Amino acid sequence: MSVLEVTDLQVELMAGDGNVVRAVDGVSFHIDRGETVTIIGESGSGKSTTAMAVLRLLPDDLAVISGTARIGGQDVTGDRKVINALRGRTVALIPQDPMTALNPIRTVGRQMSEAVRIKYPKLSKAEAKVRALSLMEQVHIRNPAKQYDAYPHQLSGGMLQRVLIAMAVSTDADLIVADEPTSALDVTVQAGILDLLLELQEQTGIALLLITHDLGVARLMSDRIHVMKSGVFVESGPVTDVVDHPQHPYTQKLLGAIPELGPWHDPAATAPTAYAVSDVPDAGDLVGQAEPTAAGDPSLVKETTHG
Repeated sequence: MSVLEVTDLQVELMAGDGNVVRAVDGVSFHIDRGETVTIIGESGSGKSTTAMAVLRLLPDDLAVISGTARIGGQDVTGDRKVINALRGRTVALIPQDPMTALNPIRTVGRQMSEAVRIKYPKLSKAEAKVRALSLMEQVHIRNPAKQYDAYPHQLSGGMLQRVLIAMAVSTDADLIVADEPTSALDVTVQAGILDLLLELQEQTGIALLLITHDLGVARLMSDRIHVMKSGVFVESGPVTDVVDHPQHPYTQKLLGAIPELGPWHDPAATAPTAYAVSDVPDAGDLVGQAEPTAAGDPSLVKETTHG
């Protein structure tokens, strides 16, 4: 049985002018244990809305969801009690922006301990702290005891993203939804976060639903890719097929939009210009060619008025 199975999912959003916008129009996909499935597309294509609909994080008064989305065999598109029982236990979310995802007036450790106790409510505060510190070590946070007592503003974006990953892993979830997990980070930090996700997936066998607009990230992380445009999947398949042999014009345009680096030459490898001895002027030839000075040329003396 698939960890996540989505069939004919539709999401209609109520616009401010009273109109209805179909943001997601009948998409279907599944994710098996230990597998990474990526939804990729430009901003506004509906990829994040799809993930938020699966997690039931869209407001009921603004979003109408139809179709089915089964997590661990349970349909979450109906009664909210179903997804409430699964969030933080069977399914977890890695939010998009680590700088705003955590409560700024509570320490990182306290928030991590609370996440641990959602899944394991019988743990004492001391036991939850031990578990949280262990998770911080697992995601390669240096000096976890110190970072445990820090506030979110005292940590870098990369550290905060590792904290969010640790909180998601703390649930021992079968499925993690990662919504643009590296979009707010610089390139060097991105690489570390992606390596960390791959390492954790190898260790735990979690299923991963990845939302991104970065084809480079999708190529590295994915088993299968769904390319989304205007709320529908225009192309789906194994990552090598979609990225290396795109069939749909939209996918081809996405790939064509990736900048390519031109040839690069190392300046240090360039040989210095060689001069022949005969090209160097003799010192005697330079005599008398110096610029004139005020002492040698009366025309350069500044005229002074005495009052």
